[in-house]
Amino acid sequence: MTASTSQNWSADTSAALRVGPGFRLADLDPSSTPGYSGGKSHGQKDLAAGVIRLDQLQERLYAESRSEATRAGVLLVLQAMDSAGKGGIIRHVVGSVDPQGVALTAFKKPTTEELANDFLWRVERRVPEPGFIGVFDRSHYEDVLIGRVRSLAPAEEIERRYGAINDFEKRLVDAGTRVIKVMLHISSDEQKERLGERLDRPDKYWKYNPGDVDERELWPAYMEAYQIAFERTSTEAAPWHVVPANRKWYARLAVQALLLDALEEIDPQWPEATFDVEAEQKRLAAT
Repeated sequence: MTASTSQNWSADTSAALRVGPGFRLADLDPSSTPGYSGGKSHGQKDLAAGVIRLDQLQERLYAESRSEATRAGVLLVLQAMDSAGKGGIIRHVVGSVDPQGVALTAFKKPTTEELANDFLWRVERRVPEPGFIGVFDRSHYEDVLIGRVRSLAPAEEIERRYGAINDFEKRLVDAGTRVIKVMLHISSDEQKERLGERLDRPDKYWKYNPGDVDERELWPAYMEAYQIAFERTSTEAAPWHVVPANRKWYARLAVQALLLDALEEIDPQWPEATFDVEAEQKRLAAT
């Protein structure tokens, strides 16, 4: 059962989540489940069923690329406010496939070397190879989100970056990489509850960052920065998808559905043998 075959999903999963003309983040309910008619129990079953198909498609993609029959790959870009569930997506969705075919990059505060180069320099170095599912846990969009909110670069430089991002992503798509950009959208109240849980549980202290409270105070500015980023960088080649994330089960299911749709479109095939199969069977039998 894939995203396209589950009776609980609408006909076009991507369309239900895609940022199109006139999209307003403020109008999207973070607790909604766009395109999905089932509840949590249905979602858990569909997620488990999707794991099987995702694993099969990922292995075929990896195998096909080893034969150099394709240059196809997938890049999943995850952006969100803190505690929105990126870790859960990586663990429960991407983590369900063979790790040999996954390339995960968690971008942190730029180093001195990275700051000495263009903002895309460190990102271009981590673009996944053909056959891989690449994941950016945060990404080049930090440079037009926190960069804008915290005024970490001149206004004219921030403006330049939107166009540079579009050019960069278009090059990736033209080279065969499917770019899936996802913003996990939670409400301020939900974030407060999740951060509070981290403070209530000793086994969650390691996840808590006092700086998260400082960023919460800038919530309206961040929502505006996301809205601008959507308007400037949701392109035909690499559209944005906004996934309501107050319900963790739905967010995981939705991202899995987006990955499945992309891989189904690529439709990777098992490579043909580069040797005489019958002859090798006889040689093996003789040993």
